[in-house]
Amino acid sequence: MTLELNQIVKAIQLQPHSICTLMEMRNALPLSAPLAAVESVDGDYEEETAAMVKMGSFDGEVRKVSDASEEIMLLWGLQQPTFSNPNAFVNQSALTLRLDACGHALSILQSPSSLMSPGVTGAVMWDSGIVLGKFLEHAVDTRRLHLQGKRAIELGSGCGLVGCIAALLGAQAVLTDLPDRLRLLRKNVETNLGLGVMRGSAMVRELIWGEDPDLDVLEPLADYVLGSDVIYSEAAVEDLLTTLTQLCGMHTTAFLAGELRNDAVLEYFLEAAMEDFLVGRVDQTDWHPDYRSQRVVMYILTKKQSN
Repeated sequence: MTLELNQIVKAIQLQPHSICTLMEMRNALPLSAPLAAVESVDGDYEEETAAMVKMGSFDGEVRKVSDASEEIMLLWGLQQPTFSNPNAFVNQSALTLRLDACGHALSILQSPSSLMSPGVTGAVMWDSGIVLGKFLEHAVDTRRLHLQGKRAIELGSGCGLVGCIAALLGAQAVLTDLPDRLRLLRKNVETNLGLGVMRGSAMVRELIWGEDPDLDVLEPLADYVLGSDVIYSEAAVEDLLTTLTQLCGMHTTAFLAGELRNDAVLEYFLEAAMEDFLVGRVDQTDWHPDYRSQRVVMYILTKKQSN
């Protein structure tokens, strides 16, 4: 980096940080600035504004989210999701998705034709589901998570990959979705979790967000709640958070992964979630090294202590 660029970067970094200064810092660099200069600005900004903390049952540090609008600025400014290819790990036109996980060759059935129906997205796999499932495997392998004998509830299971991986890792997994989504979900559980394959267990149950769960879903309270691509519309946020509040106890750790599509929806969710939950972003360095994407984000949520 030239002396002039060094001086620009240092001068910018001396300014008080605010929600808008990230883009100001980047834009102040000349167009010819090398990538290292931009990364230096971005990296220093994030390091100074995000506290690294431990949350829940994850034996690693995550970036605490304290301000929803600032988090959105950071995500879209640093990860630039629109410049990354979608569906890097999936083929939504295929009838079957094959994935090696936990020492098994999983075969996940999909229904591509269902995408033609408005509002039906859970009949095919999305990158965030692959990322979350492989994160669980990697976290267990590196001893940052312990799922053996733990109760794990998956929300909006869709094709069921995440819940199946949790069961293979030893969890007592409960895979849930809307009534009309359960047929495909049960088929994938039966196909991939035969006798003698699982270290844990798996059952499929109906769950409509915002309504009271059946007792066999609600009790005992989960050790883990898992969800991929469950933050997709402002209309669904209130019901999703109602269900999260019902299923989570003080010892529960929730992992939610999602595709970075709509900044307004994600900001709305984060603002609402932080009323009752502590929220942290799991850094991509803690994900499976072969399954990382700039289009995906992963959060960990734990319930706040009652006053």
